Amino acid sequence: MRLSINAVIAIFSLYFQSVNAQSEQIITEDFKPSAVNQPERIFPKVNSQRRVRASISAPNASKVQLDIGGVKYDMRKDDKGVWTGESNPQDEGFHYYQLNIDGASVPDPGSLYFYGAGRLGSGIEIPSSDQDFFALKNVPHGLVSENIYFSKLTNSFRRCFVYTPESYNENTKMRYPVLYLQHGSFEDETGWSAQGKANLILDNLIASKKAVPMIIVMDNGYAYKAQESNSSDKNPKESVFEDVLITEVIPMIDAKFRTIPKRENRAIAGLSMGANQTMRIMMNHLDTFAYYGGFSGTANYPNSDAIDASTFLNGKYKDGNALNKQIKLFWLGLGTKEPAPFPKSIGAFRTMLEQQGIKYDYYESPETAHEWLTWRRCLHQFASKLFK
Repeated sequence: MRLSINAVIAIFSLYFQSVNAQSEQIITEDFKPSAVNQPERIFPKVNSQRRVRASISAPNASKVQLDIGGVKYDMRKDDKGVWTGESNPQDEGFHYYQLNIDGASVPDPGSLYFYGAGRLGSGIEIPSSDQDFFALKNVPHGLVSENIYFSKLTNSFRRCFVYTPESYNENTKMRYPVLYLQHGSFEDETGWSAQGKANLILDNLIASKKAVPMIIVMDNGYAYKAQESNSSDKNPKESVFEDVLITEVIPMIDAKFRTIPKRENRAIAGLSMGANQTMRIMMNHLDTFAYYGGFSGTANYPNSDAIDASTFLNGKYKDGNALNKQIKLFWLGLGTKEPAPFPKSIGAFRTMLEQQGIKYDYYESPETAHEWLTWRRCLHQFASKLFK
């Protein structure tokens, strides 16, 4: 039987596609423990293909899966009852994950726990090519302190974490500008120092003289008005975070720390939900802040108090020239692999800014999605431009 040249080409094409598909499934055995494992735990591990390998002893379980990024991977059970399994290659950076044992999702006891996705759970660090900017180095290190306060607006005790640079305790006469930095949806005030590495990013920037020494305040963006004792639990909660920040947190920080209590020395920024919250706070309090940073913001989120383009166009922010005189830096950033709502909404927002003549800086984090490596890079870029 004769085959035409086209048929031969088609056969070889199918063959090589099959070979390539098989090679993609070959797992490189150069796994190393994740950088965020519990002390002395060797699992979970990550290899050069950016695959995650997890392992757990569950001799009585009938099915165990590794759940990362919403994708579940079946794990294998050995004769000792230990389950082991790998994921497909993951994007660089930090990711939340969990194990699913007979239908129950649980944290992996091998990893450190982080508050994200509305719970304490496991995290994995996929080494990134540019991780040097947030690496732990032999440079002077600042202090992250826990500050507990009572909020009259929420009728509850709250806390914020405060980063002070290494020089803060050495030169007691020096005063510092302040960045108020907010977390994202279903995260809390621990996120920026634990997952975000904010303190290490600033330590490295300050040590290399690429950023002005500054204080960073990281508060909880979920704050609700105290309900009357006779009110129904079914009543919707009223967010009062803006008032908490303006009337309680900022005065407390200015009284407790050696700040420069002027708008020209205050910045506000946030990621995702926090970007939307801080946008609203910034535009309502231009007498308080002079710098704004929005990381992966403007998409609609529950309880986010977002400001969209129409608010700018139809509200009190029409005068771009006047706004440019008030805002020293209007900064926006997102990842190139963000899900559809974010590029679309940020694109529309940028168009609106340009139509009104509002100056802004824009940054895209290469090959990252709606995740912490995007926001680490955003903070690195944004902080280097503040208070100069």
